[in-house]
Amino acid sequence: MLKGKKIAIIGAGNMAEAIVSGLLKKRLVNAGQICATDVDTQRLAHFRRIFKIRVSHDNHKAATSSDLVLLAIKPQVMNEVLGGLDLSRSGRRLIITVAAGVPIAAIISGLHPGTRVVRAMPNTPAVVLEGVTALARGPGVTAEQFTMAQAVFEAMGQVVVVDESHLDAVTGLSGGGPAYVYLFIEALADGGVKMGLSRAHAQLLAAQTVLGAAKMVIETKQHPGVLKDQVASPGGTTIAGLHRLEEGRLRGTVVSAVENATLRCQELRQQAIVSRESPADSSG
Repeated sequence: MLKGKKIAIIGAGNMAEAIVSGLLKKRLVNAGQICATDVDTQRLAHFRRIFKIRVSHDNHKAATSSDLVLLAIKPQVMNEVLGGLDLSRSGRRLIITVAAGVPIAAIISGLHPGTRVVRAMPNTPAVVLEGVTALARGPGVTAEQFTMAQAVFEAMGQVVVVDESHLDAVTGLSGGGPAYVYLFIEALADGGVKMGLSRAHAQLLAAQTVLGAAKMVIETKQHPGVLKDQVASPGGTTIAGLHRLEEGRLRGTVVSAVENATLRCQELRQQAIVSRESPADSSG
């Protein structure tokens, strides 16, 4: 699907690095197909050294010579970057954005009517090619283009397709989810240390246990509750531990964490929309 396609990646940050790494490791493209741009010369030198791809400071030139443009930039600079792209004939070019909180409509209005946009919400485990990305399809995106977008992010892990209206919930769940899991791993390891294990052993045991449990859910396709019950023998040690977790309202607290993160994402998105729509202050 990506064979022969030229790809411009605007922004050479960590997520861009994960994307380039995944595409090359999965051999979906060769290095000559990719051009990364950024204002940071050191980051570009890093990309050129590690991946042997083309690099540039010229967003416009890279974008206009590509079939796919991936916007891996901060939301705060989106307007400035879009203004500099000047893709006046971008109807046949696919734009993918990973900028949190910037709607598809805002990307289209900042470029050209008819621009085809896919909005993506990946998460940080993409760096080790174990991420999950939610994709929302903009108007006019063809089946071939959307398949191309899916291929990009499948190189870094799993992909789910959602309506754009659900991306705030995705941000609250899988976007922030790694941080919630890191906290749980840290707490699990602390428990082991409290009971006499070395820090190194406790951390490895905790992290591998979470990794293995997650893989069981994905590969067996069984409900987590069913897998939990298989571990919890009657009158055993696991059910005693689960009882304490339920007393501490772990389940309800995690649900509330996802809810709070989603609501905060909605607040930030509305603030960004208001900021973009507000006229410049000319009062001096």
